[in-house]
Amino acid sequence: MKKHNFSAGPCILPQEVLKQASKAVLNFNNLDLSLIEISHRSPDFVEVMENARNLVLELLDLKGKGYSALFLQGGASLEFLMTPYNLLKEGGKAAYLDTGTWSSKAIKEAKLLGDIEVISSSKDKNYSYIPKKYSIPTDVDYIHCTSNNTIYGTQMKEFPKTDGILVCDMSSDIFSRKIDFSQFDLIYAGAQKNMGPAGTTLIVVKENILGKTGRQIPSMLDYQIHISKDSMFNTPAVFPVYVSMLTLQWLKDLGGVEAIETINIAKAELLYNEIDNNPLFKGSAAKEDRSNMNITFLLTDDSKKEKFDQMCKDAGINGLKGHRSVGGYRASMYNALPLESVQVLVDLMKKL
Repeated sequence: MKKHNFSAGPCILPQEVLKQASKAVLNFNNLDLSLIEISHRSPDFVEVMENARNLVLELLDLKGKGYSALFLQGGASLEFLMTPYNLLKEGGKAAYLDTGTWSSKAIKEAKLLGDIEVISSSKDKNYSYIPKKYSIPTDVDYIHCTSNNTIYGTQMKEFPKTDGILVCDMSSDIFSRKIDFSQFDLIYAGAQKNMGPAGTTLIVVKENILGKTGRQIPSMLDYQIHISKDSMFNTPAVFPVYVSMLTLQWLKDLGGVEAIETINIAKAELLYNEIDNNPLFKGSAAKEDRSNMNITFLLTDDSKKEKFDQMCKDAGINGLKGHRSVGGYRASMYNALPLESVQVLVDLMKKL
């Protein structure tokens, strides 16, 4: 029986993508060679990389608007450092919004390179909400935020309004909802949350913001070098890029970001409705800031935990355990999770 995969990451992927990717591992493009043993400089893989980068810009409606898409390595964790290296001027300052574990890690890395101002934080309530009223400084090189907080189940519905450079870590909700992506000058996202397998990281950057820091940037950390080499400055993560390309094509064929947003809203409404109306459960995030990707909830009667856990196991539900810093349960409902899986979970909650 195929499991109902609510894992927070690495994420669930479309079945058709997994099947196509598995065939490519054995014989790619009828070359009688595996995808993972051909040269990344070969025409066959260069085409994969070009297709993947083009699909990103097309799905985000950023094609022809001065942006480059890159597939690099190191995860969002390396982007915590690459962002200030490429955007924070010598002696400059940047502003960060602290909404969870990953934004706090980004702040820690950025402080290695300059003056970092935390303009607001929701740490006072264990990151259960998104700060609303804060001043946006005008004397900073960029403003950084995190669109979705995987651990705590919160999601930004509005983003800082600024005439300056806006950076966003979208690791866990990229391609999941229709927003104006052109409001951001730099977007980064680890593939393993909503796009592909672990091992590659998507960066979408407006080219005209680069090269203005006055600092020396190590080659591997320099976006301009990676742009000039078409994401091929070093050997790319061939398989994760290929699977990401297949997933992006799957999304395009489905109708793009707008189409998947409709599905994601339906999934979230189904589960939140049960959480709010079933006295045995309660949500852990502020209602106005609830994430449609990562739904966090708790039992109101802990004596029923063992029974509920066993029910989930028997039903083939995987990855529902909440993060240790929140407890309870976390249903990660990324793009490829079918509505039917959410219905299975809701039906169990009704029976408890």
